[in-house]
Amino acid sequence: MGERRTFVLTDAMHDVWVEDFAVDGASLEPEALRGCMVSKRRLRGGRRDGVDLIRVETGGIAFEVVPTRGMGLWRASLGGDRVGWDSPTKDGPIHPAYVQPHDLGGIGWLEGFDELMVRCGLMNNGAPFREGDATHPLHGRIGNIPAWYVAVHVDLEPPHAITIEGRVAESFLFGGGVELTTTYTTTPGSNAVTVRDEFANVKDQPVDMQILYHWNFGPPHLEEGSRFAAPLKTVVPRNPRAVEGLAAYDAYGPPEPGFVEQVYFCELHAEGGKTAAMLRNRAGDKAVALRYGVDGLPCFSLWKNTGGLRDGYVTGLEPGTNYPNPRPFEKERGRVVTIPVDGRHVAETTLEVLAGRAAVAALEAEIARIQAQGEPVVHPKSSEPFAG
Repeated sequence: MGERRTFVLTDAMHDVWVEDFAVDGASLEPEALRGCMVSKRRLRGGRRDGVDLIRVETGGIAFEVVPTRGMGLWRASLGGDRVGWDSPTKDGPIHPAYVQPHDLGGIGWLEGFDELMVRCGLMNNGAPFREGDATHPLHGRIGNIPAWYVAVHVDLEPPHAITIEGRVAESFLFGGGVELTTTYTTTPGSNAVTVRDEFANVKDQPVDMQILYHWNFGPPHLEEGSRFAAPLKTVVPRNPRAVEGLAAYDAYGPPEPGFVEQVYFCELHAEGGKTAAMLRNRAGDKAVALRYGVDGLPCFSLWKNTGGLRDGYVTGLEPGTNYPNPRPFEKERGRVVTIPVDGRHVAETTLEVLAGRAAVAALEAEIARIQAQGEPVVHPKSSEPFAG
């Protein structure tokens, strides 16, 4: 690694804390960094009071990371286009103190749900379930645990990577046992950001882990006539409600107040261990895409929730280690990761924001080439081993 500037913003183990921070590329020597900026501030007022927000500007993609909420990715933008969605929470990002996961029958997690990308896990990443006297709520705890370590790294040599690093521990007596080390990395003028997560076993016995990346997109990429594209191997509707929309699982309608969510469990073809999934608008001149490795994230869920604009008009592209069924169901079918003592599980995903018909068409052609490995098998109803 070449010369790098590092700025530690939070280190709870060494009592380091920086409330406000800004570094401008113009203050660093490389000309390529001019126009770039990394800043951090603490939000005030409403349920966001006390939330830390880190903003990265590159001259291309801009994005905001929330260390207070498990190092989630709150929102992004490129060329004036928002990347994300409008959550009914209104005053987010919501401080974890105002999120009670066990409320509402175990779905209280939704009270803080408004990110572009939120991690679900690590003890459970799907539907709520009871295990003995314990209730595991919807989508787990990791998204509401503040990071204990946060740093900014700027490489002074090409390609001048800008990296946000964070560490979040989900470990306690008789439970958990995993620490997440995440990095968000981009370069000046880029249209993409790469999220690399390393999950380490921090106990003296093997620990189970699940992770699902809940990437959420609304307008302008989601609209009537938008399409989902991926090199699909298998498509399975989660339940009878999803069966109702199976004939058009890859197409989107307009905002529809009262719409009931539809979820499809998928397997994707890959090329060289990598795959891609895309959401494009009706005109085919704007798109968002995820690129990731299927070894670390073998399962994919498509969430369609095209309710009213004020209800949450959104779709989720969700790679994961498993499908978001209750953990016991996934464990029985071999889709829960067991990390050995001192072991690690690594997952890496790149978000690309595409502008212009040529860029969108190029990715569609790439997906079509991978799809040529075989046509998708579309199951007519919920079926094993994907869903009960």
